[in-house]
Amino acid sequence: MSKTILELNNITMQFGGVVAVDNLSLHVDEGEIVALIGPNGAGKTTAFNVVTSMYPPTNGQVLLNGKPIVSNHPHGKMKKMYAGCDRTAYPDVVTYTPDKITKMRVARTFQNIRLFKDMSVLDNVLIAKHMNIRAGVFSAMFRLNKKEESDMHESARALLSIVGLLPFQNEIAGSLPYGKQRYLEIARALATEPQLLLLDEPAAGMNPQETDELGEFIRRIRDAFRLTVFMIEHHMDLVMKISDRIYVIDFGKQISKGSPAQVQSDPAVIAAYLGEDEE
Repeated sequence: MSKTILELNNITMQFGGVVAVDNLSLHVDEGEIVALIGPNGAGKTTAFNVVTSMYPPTNGQVLLNGKPIVSNHPHGKMKKMYAGCDRTAYPDVVTYTPDKITKMRVARTFQNIRLFKDMSVLDNVLIAKHMNIRAGVFSAMFRLNKKEESDMHESARALLSIVGLLPFQNEIAGSLPYGKQRYLEIARALATEPQLLLLDEPAAGMNPQETDELGEFIRRIRDAFRLTVFMIEHHMDLVMKISDRIYVIDFGKQISKGSPAQVQSDPAVIAAYLGEDEE
């Protein structure tokens, strides 16, 4: 039986009277590539923001390796406004900050690339590497951690080599072509040594050839780094080619789940993307 890495239980994210994610439950098992898809505005990135604790959910629970990392219930003014389900199911509030969740080996990229654009390519990866540094302030001040710093530089360059960016290590990150910035953001995420990698529209802005290459790259790093991958993506060819399972949401609600073949032929999914014929 596969080990479940990530589990969402009845996640609802409500902003005032607007329900962005509505009672969403899903799971991602170890070693899988799982996609979350849906039309624009369906609530996909909001769900990612809940997983990484950028937004505390209005209700529901997120578990990592079976341990709650996010949990909440409607309280305060939201008690009266809440429009979701299971309002009393999660009485214990659990809120790990995003940096704590990163240290739990969860990394993500963003729909809008968030690099340190005025820093070098190498320094972008090194910053992520420093999250796991063992030396304290005293050691760093007196350069007693030279070996660890040297190892980090070597490891960062190895990551850049894997993503094809080693020749650009001294370039300013913001000067890279858009596609290479995407790969750099993935390299920086990998530098935190994650077990779970969240990719938010990694193929955005890429042409068909670049998208195909990205699909092969995601599979390759999944295997090489023993990752579990949870991604949001609009490029359906990429989703169908590399996903083990797919969840589909529309207006925050799950409307379908299953294998690529099952989801692709689901009338509810076709209607969500293409609209239903008027009678």
